[in-house]
Amino acid sequence: MENMKSYSERTLAFVVLTLTLCLARIAALPLDGTQYDFIVVGGGTAGLAVASRLSQERPNFSILVIEAGPAAPDDPKINLPGNKGATIGGPYDYNFTSVPQSALNGRQIKQNRGKVLGGTSALNLMVWDRGGRSEYDTWETLGNPGWNWSTSYPAMLKVENYTYTNGTYGEQGVAEGGVIQTLINDCLPGQIHYFIPTGENLGLKNNLESLDGYPLGVQWQPNNFRRSDYKRSYSAFNPGYPSIAGPGLEIVLNTTVAKINLDNGSGNVSVTGVTLFDGTVIKASKEVILSAGVFLSPALLERSGIGNSSILDEGGIPTIVDLPGVGENLQDHFRIQSSYQLRQGYTSLDELRYNASYVTEQLALFNAAQCSRYDYSSAAYIFATWDQITDNATTTNLTSLAQQAAANPLTDQPIERIRSKILLDRLQNSTTDVPQLETIFSDTYNGVKGYPLANSTLYGQDFFALISAIQHPFSLGSVHINATSPSSAPVIDPRYLTQEYDVQALVTAAKYNRKLASTYPLSQTWVTEYEPGFDVIPAGPDSYDNDTYDSLWRQYVLDNMLTIYHPVGSCPMLPQDIGGVVDPELVVYGTANLRVVDASIIPLIISAHPQTVVYAIAERAAGFIAERWKDW
Repeated sequence: MENMKSYSERTLAFVVLTLTLCLARIAALPLDGTQYDFIVVGGGTAGLAVASRLSQERPNFSILVIEAGPAAPDDPKINLPGNKGATIGGPYDYNFTSVPQSALNGRQIKQNRGKVLGGTSALNLMVWDRGGRSEYDTWETLGNPGWNWSTSYPAMLKVENYTYTNGTYGEQGVAEGGVIQTLINDCLPGQIHYFIPTGENLGLKNNLESLDGYPLGVQWQPNNFRRSDYKRSYSAFNPGYPSIAGPGLEIVLNTTVAKINLDNGSGNVSVTGVTLFDGTVIKASKEVILSAGVFLSPALLERSGIGNSSILDEGGIPTIVDLPGVGENLQDHFRIQSSYQLRQGYTSLDELRYNASYVTEQLALFNAAQCSRYDYSSAAYIFATWDQITDNATTTNLTSLAQQAAANPLTDQPIERIRSKILLDRLQNSTTDVPQLETIFSDTYNGVKGYPLANSTLYGQDFFALISAIQHPFSLGSVHINATSPSSAPVIDPRYLTQEYDVQALVTAAKYNRKLASTYPLSQTWVTEYEPGFDVIPAGPDSYDNDTYDSLWRQYVLDNMLTIYHPVGSCPMLPQDIGGVVDPELVVYGTANLRVVDASIIPLIISAHPQTVVYAIAERAAGFIAERWKDW
């Protein structure tokens, strides 16, 4: 813990926010009747990236970013890695919730999204990784010319400024010179160092270059921290995308768009601007770009008259562009977690929950540029196929269930059958660069049961958790406006675990968590399994028949499954006849000058945390837009 960081404290008042944003400036209200070349709806991960890069490349353009939340450049809950998760459920969060999930006995699952400048890049857990090469190539196969690994990889590299760390990562798959600062964390808790050799003891390769399109193995991976002060580096700050913008970029905060204004003349519909909820009209002479995110971009389209006409009719909204794919194709990674009480002599981030003097001590270390628990978010991962982590019988059963899922789609979406066949093919052919499972070492309690209560015997103990996420579930969801109140929160139905494959995949993941924890050397760090616990699911099926034992695991995953907050796909980049909403240049079908630029355009979820590819989508979109208007 003695490593030193070059540290510089900055305390910026909101009134000088423009200095932090460099050339971008906060737009003055009122804006009614004001005209810009471009309006970007949403100042999140993608919105700030596309607006800033476009402003840099075309400094003569006037660009307005409209963000519903505030700016929070100095909030330690955002900036300090050790506070990971502290903003979830708070004022910077939309705090969406799914509808009751039928496969989960009516449980509602939180669907957290950022409502702050920087969007979800200000809330996420700062994981920086990529999927397999063939996954990006599949986007092109689905009918999107020019969208593949060869085009996506340079765009992802353009985003980052990686600080090399000897011994824990190689040289391929990372780059220097970008806006988002990344590094391999060297301020780590002792017990995490057992994770890599434990994975190796279970037959996994230590992958030193997992971001180069071949992610399988056990590995250290980067975080998006800034080396100079270990603060979160995200789309808004540290340094943030606005730091590269030209003089034409303006940002308005705490402002919400009600609808996109459309001119329904001959041919494709033209977009003329936006209307705010207070009735203010802001004009766009060239384009409007929706970067409101997976849940709000489709809702904005629907409120504006673009979507499935039957859904719009229910909400009393006249249909201007009948586009049935809007709000469909919703995909997500979901997870199951197990937690273990650490032996005496090991400490975890849990100590920040209950030990006030420890909090003071660690904050002092962080502020003095010395390694502290506030420097750590997550660092060690496994990405694996089923045949790498389980037996042949289980793999065969999962493949059989996948065949059933592919043959029996649960929706009438054309893309579901196509998507299911792709997922099945990957399973049957054991694609060498596509993981089915991600397992994360988390140096803190994480689960549904909850950290021990203050009056319990385990209060004041430290834990670690193993979080395993299914990378390619077969279940497919949707998000739409609320027909009875179109301006309220959207109706989010991920349809989690509606295919039995997804249930059994989680059961396999939960069993693997226990196997991993029980393998040397990680096994020497803990004294008892806290969740699920051997009292809930015994160590082996000795006192049960196999079906009964498996039913215990099945019930555990139904009661404890959670999202890992990776929703994508609700405005998919696909051909229109199979449910597409945008074309390969991200223009909404049936419109002349409306684009969607965020995670909602991803047609098929990849086996990675999505922020790297979302930034890349924004980078590519900025190029499309600059090229479209190069002669203006």
